[in-house]
Amino acid sequence: MSTVRNLIFKALRYSGLPFLFREIGQRRKVSIVMFHDLEPAVAERSFGYLAKRYNLISLDTYLDACRRGDASQLPPKALIITLDDGHIRNYELLPLIRKQLIPVTIFLCSGIIDTNRHYWFKFRHPNLLKPALKQMTNRQKLELLAKAGFTPETEFPEPQALRREQIREMQPYVNFQGHTHFHPCLPKCYDEEARVEIVQSKQVLEQEFKLRINALAYPNGDYSERDIELLKEAGYACGITVDYGFNTIHSDLYRLKRLSIDDPDSLDAVSVKASGVWTLLLSWLGKREQYRQVEAVSDAPRKAPAKVLRQLPTLILFHALDIPETVLAILA
Repeated sequence: MSTVRNLIFKALRYSGLPFLFREIGQRRKVSIVMFHDLEPAVAERSFGYLAKRYNLISLDTYLDACRRGDASQLPPKALIITLDDGHIRNYELLPLIRKQLIPVTIFLCSGIIDTNRHYWFKFRHPNLLKPALKQMTNRQKLELLAKAGFTPETEFPEPQALRREQIREMQPYVNFQGHTHFHPCLPKCYDEEARVEIVQSKQVLEQEFKLRINALAYPNGDYSERDIELLKEAGYACGITVDYGFNTIHSDLYRLKRLSIDDPDSLDAVSVKASGVWTLLLSWLGKREQYRQVEAVSDAPRKAPAKVLRQLPTLILFHALDIPETVLAILA
């Protein structure tokens, strides 16, 4: 993190805004926060900070309260910790989770765990920019990746995702849920692609890994009305977004709101992001859309959107300036 960003987070933390958001805005709400590939030391600091200021609950506890319509089951300032993708380093968090009994949900990509396949968004090629790839249809993205030497089924020398034995060892302490099969941006998939990604994720995790799957986190936070209907048809009880805000027992369970903390290197960032101050500030500055619900692509083939082609020079410039990927995706 740059020195300037560190100073901004520190100033915001000690402005008192995170305290006000937490003690007033989040007191009667359920907050869901998102991490990805945390180092154990960073996880220990981050989880410790959150545990002292919020009441950590499991995703299942929240869903049970919603089913019963009973908010009394939920403590004030309830917070749910989630990690997306199922990165292999998540296994290193097990001693911390087990020792401190931290309720954590990890969303798994069923086609990548227990293999040497890699996440498409971790593939690096000088002519491919991730923000631009996210704007294409899934088929177009896969075609470009294939030309650059990557396919979802390619087996590499080293794994990037959790192994079966690691998942089995973590299962008594971690709530594992679905994150599609290969992590596409669902609205960029055609109907059958989206259906396979959603249905196969649940089937593989339940049948091959003996997990109880009732939730799916939308990859990249993007979803459409079609994807919500597919989740319902497949038997999921909820869908997790990265829409800004907090949740109650009356929230739409297929549009649950979540705050991205990502993988911070300072408690100042954790404080500001967990309270919702950071995302709200980006919204006010016009740097972030409040909602990530979009239209799904139709089954009729089409060329890459003109918007993507027009904005490629801008995306290349931002990439050179090392603008965070989340901001790049929004500005695209």
